[in-house]
Amino acid sequence: MSSRIVIIEDDDRIAINLARSLVAQNYVVERAGTIAEGRVLLARETDLLLLDVGLPDGDGVELCRELQSTRPALAVILLTARAEEIDVVVGFDAGAVDYVTKPFRLAELLARIRSRMRHLDTGTGTVPVLASTTLTAGDVSVDRAAHRVWVDGDEVELRSKEFDLLSELIASAGTVVRREELMSRVWDEHWWGSTKTLDVHVGALRRRLGETSSTPSRIVALRGIGYRFEPRVS
Repeated sequence: MSSRIVIIEDDDRIAINLARSLVAQNYVVERAGTIAEGRVLLARETDLLLLDVGLPDGDGVELCRELQSTRPALAVILLTARAEEIDVVVGFDAGAVDYVTKPFRLAELLARIRSRMRHLDTGTGTVPVLASTTLTAGDVSVDRAAHRVWVDGDEVELRSKEFDLLSELIASAGTVVRREELMSRVWDEHWWGSTKTLDVHVGALRRRLGETSSTPSRIVALRGIGYRFEPRVS
């Protein structure tokens, strides 16, 4: 059965070209120009949502945030002309799995969509279940089986990718994990695009752990190489 993709985009030129290309790759595609129309389409089973941020009747990021709460299994790729880092952070914090800025190259976007679909089909991108499901490094503990995290005894809620990223870093605490390895393990071995996505998620993860710019981070960046988790003793 073909995967179903919904496009919510008010620019007809973009939506039509994108829909035509996806149909040619054997996806079932439906499109809407407003959030209200999109909600109707999303009432049916959907594998992937391509969501414009600036829509006539509302903010796509807010819809993404809502869907993250009500339908966490739905993969959302945001399409937007907003390219500032803060906008990217907000988009990922809202639950988007990818953030594509306009104007974009159609071939690149299609590659990202195929990558995401492989993700859904094979279940890649999740942390493998190892013999021990609980990891502890300093004041941070991760229970991979229960998908729970504690910082200095207090439970912290993380989004899916933040959880996977933290798990990978803690599993190798004290040693460097290269950027490419993190992208492959947490996202997809076929990831297409900039690894800036990794930096954005690290920044979000630091904030979730209660870190600020005035305190040393547990997640140490090695420029051009990768990241190392340094346990903090409480």
